[in-house]
Amino acid sequence: MIMRKLLGHAPLLFLLAGLAGCASIKPYGNFLGAHAPATLNERLAADTVKQLAVLYPPASTRFDLGQPTPDAYGSALVESLRIKGYAILEFEPDEAAQADNPDTAGPGLSLRYVLDAPASTNLYRVTVMVGSQSLSRAYVAQNETVAPAGAWVRKE
Repeated sequence: MIMRKLLGHAPLLFLLAGLAGCASIKPYGNFLGAHAPATLNERLAADTVKQLAVLYPPASTRFDLGQPTPDAYGSALVESLRIKGYAILEFEPDEAAQADNPDTAGPGLSLRYVLDAPASTNLYRVTVMVGSQSLSRAYVAQNETVAPAGAWVRKE
């Protein structure tokens, strides 16, 4: 009897699960807010560019931004990438709506980032998505400076 009731609601459960998978909200950006130290964004961006240069050669790599970069980290990242010699295609919301696959968004490599921090800690995390791969690194903040809390982790 209980099994019949559960099976009777199965189409509704599948519909809800399908709708949840269609959500278009993408969790990219800087989620630190105003509580981050003043120089944190620049230092994290510089370290990110240093690692990207190891994996993706400047002057022969183009990054297509997959998100707007109005925050301090995004601005510092774009500026540092350009100084290093990367070609950057700025984010265009209309084009992003048409290209859901980060590997086929354009002739360059799709680039997105997340900068966040666990609540009530002095830890920060940078995750950069390049195409379908991601790079992540944790940092610890002490005395108005940041230091890596581990190595870069690359997911292919």
